[in-house]
Amino acid sequence: MTARTIFDQELNTLNRELTEMSEMVQNAIEGSFEALSRHDTRLAGRIIREDRNVDEMERQIERRCLSLMLRQQPVARDLRHISMALKVITDLERMGDQAADIAELTLHITDETLCGRIKHFPAMVESVKLMVRDAIHAFVERDSEAARGFEKRDDVVDLFFIKVKKEVAELLKTDGSQSDQAVELLMLAKYLERIGDHAVNVCEWTEFSDTGTIRQVPLL
Repeated sequence: MTARTIFDQELNTLNRELTEMSEMVQNAIEGSFEALSRHDTRLAGRIIREDRNVDEMERQIERRCLSLMLRQQPVARDLRHISMALKVITDLERMGDQAADIAELTLHITDETLCGRIKHFPAMVESVKLMVRDAIHAFVERDSEAARGFEKRDDVVDLFFIKVKKEVAELLKTDGSQSDQAVELLMLAKYLERIGDHAVNVCEWTEFSDTGTIRQVPLL
């Protein structure tokens, strides 16, 4: 087996692990919102505990990236891809943290009907979850063209955030006693918005991996 064949196999394994980590984050996002909407504290606790699995996957991928760089000594485009994978897993880990933060809100929101009164939450969650999936797919496939379209998708998430804020404001107009709970709902929406921002970051890393140039990426 040639050195290049071994390297390609290791690179394929790296990409599979990135996809697996992304799926863990997507499941955490979906599960955390399900826990919140059903006020399922047991599910919320599981999501919070399973964030450790995302952290462990980050460490596993980090070790693989460092091993590839030290043992295989990749050059040019392959080196950029591996180096940017280290950036991608940092964004994925933060997304996992924010999904766990959403699950933790379930323990603080005591009104079980409150989340259901914010009509734009389900669409916002779905948009964010798909952004995470598609961003990692673009990175693994080194598809910089797909990556460049993500800022428009992030604009959609930002618009959902504005709509949610308006819905929360209307909720407070009808029931001022829910002010503390309303703050929790806004935090939930903010976590979702930040996850979308991290997906955009992944696409910035994708562009650099493919082209060697990168635009300014915010630190979140």
